[in-house]
Amino acid sequence: MTDTQTATQEAPQNHSGKTQPAMPPVKGGVVAYLSIDGAAKAAAFYEKAFGAELAFMQPVDDKGRTMHAHIYLNGSSIMLSDFYPEHGHPVIPVQGFNLMIPTRTIDADYQRAIDAGCTATMPPQDMFWGDRYGQLKDPFGVTWAMNQGAFSQT
Repeated sequence: MTDTQTATQEAPQNHSGKTQPAMPPVKGGVVAYLSIDGAAKAAAFYEKAFGAELAFMQPVDDKGRTMHAHIYLNGSSIMLSDFYPEHGHPVIPVQGFNLMIPTRTIDADYQRAIDAGCTATMPPQDMFWGDRYGQLKDPFGVTWAMNQGAFSQT
């Protein structure tokens, strides 16, 4: 096991002796953990918009919130959870970052995200550094960037 991997766990027991499901492996060297208002809906949206795959999700509570969702996107893991103000995790607007998806097919991938419900903020264009780059915003407030390297156009 390397420092960028975790072992798939056997079905462990929790503190009350109940068997827990085995957790899926975490992929990637750095994993974004997003607090989203509507994490379960966001995970489903990311499947449609970006081709993500749901790896695991805790069941939603009576308010429709989940404490943890795990998706795979473009070879990496992204974690999601809802806000829980009653447990010291207040609602805070998404701000100050974007998530970048390297791609070989930026125009098609960008259009797929737009068709799913993202808002174009910077349509793909050839940039001064040689790559093709664009940005969009999802319905949950997250800014996504897409980048197609100048030498990945096949």
